[in-house]
Amino acid sequence: MDTTVRLRPHIAAVLGALVADSAALGLHWLYDPERIAQIEKKQNIAFLTPDPENYADAKGFFAHGGKAAGDSSGYGAICLLMLKHYAAHGEFDRIAYQTEFRNLFGPGGAYNGYVDSPTRQTLLKLIPLIPEDYPEISGADDDQFAALATVPVVAALHAGPAENLLAKVEQIVRLTNHNDTAVAAAQYAAAVLAAVLGGKSVEQALTQALPHAKGELGALLEDALAMDTLDSVRAAQRFGSACHVLEGLPVIVHILRHATNYRQAVEANIRAGGDSCGRAVMLGAIAAASAELHGDATSTIPLLWLAKYRQFTDAAHAIAQLRQIAV
Repeated sequence: MDTTVRLRPHIAAVLGALVADSAALGLHWLYDPERIAQIEKKQNIAFLTPDPENYADAKGFFAHGGKAAGDSSGYGAICLLMLKHYAAHGEFDRIAYQTEFRNLFGPGGAYNGYVDSPTRQTLLKLIPLIPEDYPEISGADDDQFAALATVPVVAALHAGPAENLLAKVEQIVRLTNHNDTAVAAAQYAAAVLAAVLGGKSVEQALTQALPHAKGELGALLEDALAMDTLDSVRAAQRFGSACHVLEGLPVIVHILRHATNYRQAVEANIRAGGDSCGRAVMLGAIAAASAELHGDATSTIPLLWLAKYRQFTDAAHAIAQLRQIAV
C-alpha cells in the first residue's frame, strides 16, 4: 500500500480536491465503464496520461490531448485559482476573482486545455468589459460542474456562521453558473464539507445537509443514499455520468456513503466513467477531510499521489500563505 501523509483536515480537503481531479484526468469523459475495467486489468486507472487509444471505438470524448499524467482538468484549475485567490487577498474579492478568472482562462491566459460551456460563456461576458464594469452575476444559466469547483476552498477556509457560508457560495457560484440547481448543489456540498470538518461522520453530514438540496436534487440524493452497497458503475447508470450536477452529485453521494478511504473513493469515481473530473473535486475534498479526521494513516491521501500532482508546489505555496490554516 502507498505511503500516506497526515494533513490537517482543512488542508486535506483542499489538496484532496486537487489530487482527485488530477487522478481522474487520464480517463476523463470516457463514458464506457467496460473499457475502463479492461484498462484497469493492465494498469492502475489513477494518474494515467490521456491517450486517444483508450477512447478508440468507445463512447467518450477525448479532450485532453497534450496533457500529461498529474495535470489538472479545467475544474482543478478553477479550484487552484480560488486557493491562490484566498492566499493573495485573504478573503473573497469578487472583481479581483473575476479578473483572475478571465486572465487564466481567457486569450493569452496560462491555462492550456479544454474549458466547459459555463467557463466559455462567462468569459464572453467578462472579456469585453473593464473590471469596474463586471456584473455581480456573470455566469451562464447552466448546472454543469464548474459550479462545484470552488466549493472545497470556500468551505474549508470559511470562518463564521453557516448561513454566511451558504450566501458566499451562492455569490461565487453565480459568477460562472447563474442557475438555481447549480447553486443548490453547491450549497449542499458546502454544507456537507463544513459538517465533516466540524467533526460529523460523512453519513451524518450527507443526511443532515439534505434540506439544502431542494426539489428534484433532494429526491435524487435520497435515492443515492438508499443504495446499500458501493457500486459506482451502477450508480452512474442509475443517475447519469455526464457533466450536470443532477447526474453527478448523486454519484458523489453514493461513493462517499460507502467508501472507507480516500483512494477507494477516487478510484470508484474513475470506474464510473463520464465526467469523473467534475465529480472528483467535491468527492476528493470530503473524502480527504473525513479520512484525516476519522481514519487511520492508511485512509488518507497517498503520499505518492501528492507527488504525482504536478501543481503540488503551487498549491502548497498558496496554503503556506494562508493565515486561516496552520500548515
